[in-house]
Amino acid sequence: MQNTVHLLRTRRFLPIFLTQFLGAFNDNLFRTSMVMLVIYGIYRDPQQEATFSAIAGGLFILPFFLLSALAGQLADERDKAVIVRIVKTAEILIMIVGAAGLLLHNVPLLLAALCAMGIHSTFFGPIKYAILPQHLEGDEVLGGTGLVEAGTYIGILAGTLLGGVLVLQNPDGSFHAEWGALAVILVAVVGRVTGHFVPPAPPDPEAPSFHFDWHIVRASIRLVSATLHIPRLFLAIIAISFFWAMGAVLAAQFPPLVKNAIGADQTVATLFLGTFSIGVAAGSIAVNRLLGGQVSAKFSPASALLMGLFVLDLYRRVKYWPADPDALRDLSAFLAMDGSWMIVLDLLGVAVAGGMFVVPLYAFLTTTVPKAETARTIAANNIVNSGLMVAATLILTVAVQLGVTVADSLLIVAAASTIAAWLGWKLHLACD
Repeated sequence: MQNTVHLLRTRRFLPIFLTQFLGAFNDNLFRTSMVMLVIYGIYRDPQQEATFSAIAGGLFILPFFLLSALAGQLADERDKAVIVRIVKTAEILIMIVGAAGLLLHNVPLLLAALCAMGIHSTFFGPIKYAILPQHLEGDEVLGGTGLVEAGTYIGILAGTLLGGVLVLQNPDGSFHAEWGALAVILVAVVGRVTGHFVPPAPPDPEAPSFHFDWHIVRASIRLVSATLHIPRLFLAIIAISFFWAMGAVLAAQFPPLVKNAIGADQTVATLFLGTFSIGVAAGSIAVNRLLGGQVSAKFSPASALLMGLFVLDLYRRVKYWPADPDALRDLSAFLAMDGSWMIVLDLLGVAVAGGMFVVPLYAFLTTTVPKAETARTIAANNIVNSGLMVAATLILTVAVQLGVTVADSLLIVAAASTIAAWLGWKLHLACD
């Protein structure tokens, strides 16, 4: 099997890997700081907290739905390395606004910065996958994709952990996030530096030209229809979309789930988010070893079913978890309780299976289309992904308003995993 670790020593891979890692790190450093500050330091109502988490998730995802067509066209038409530098410069300005929101405890400012980071990620998203076939050999793409995905989730883990640590409690019980505000600006600056070293990735001079369409709705419809009419791409994109829709529900509900269903503080919420990130990173690396560098969906159906089974067990344990009416449990108190480690194991299982499910599908998208069309293919995928994620967060928001508990919302994820497994099986039969 191709050893992919050597890619981390090459300029054709390391700068884009580090830039993506730092972007994921900063996204989650800011988002975790924001969520912890709002959930534990500003709001005091369970329904309000769950609604905020769902709205925040929707605002971050909405730009993917609206702007991915423009992002994909731009990445296929211009040098991807130049776009990386522009996007990472914008991140510094966005994080200045986000830092002000953290300092002032201003929820509208925080949500505005979060939405702007969604726009930032929309334009960077097609590049991080589309640039790999341009700089890597054919037998390196799956491994490179796995490393990018693993690095992304390690960045998520590191940002999540640091974001939880940097939101501190005052003696009077209030919370503050001054160190978080400073950190998000510093990380954005370092990300701009690494982005400077991404090698040139100009468009293929022999690729057929296409008409750049600035009309957001028309361009999105045209891009998605041009991609989804190809059966193998349709199956891969819809399967990936179900994965991200399930992830959106889980990520949105972790903090309120920990506080209101498990009766624990922000240290336990950080543990949950960190465990999920470690699991996806481990699954991303493991599936490359199992497939031996071959791009294939043969493990995706079983991975999706395993994910659903772990979610069901998590639901069973959380649903009947004993509440503590007096005070929120800290990390040591939670881990000392019977069954706590099984909850952590369930989360890890969900994440490992999720990583094994999704990584081959991304590699499939970038290797089955011409290199000149990879960014637009990823952009079409992002549009469908974000559409289902926004739909999932809207369903979740409505369900919360109707009285569905955060624990019961896990059943939505378990049901969706069976559909993802069926889609993975159809793709395996069609292409492997």
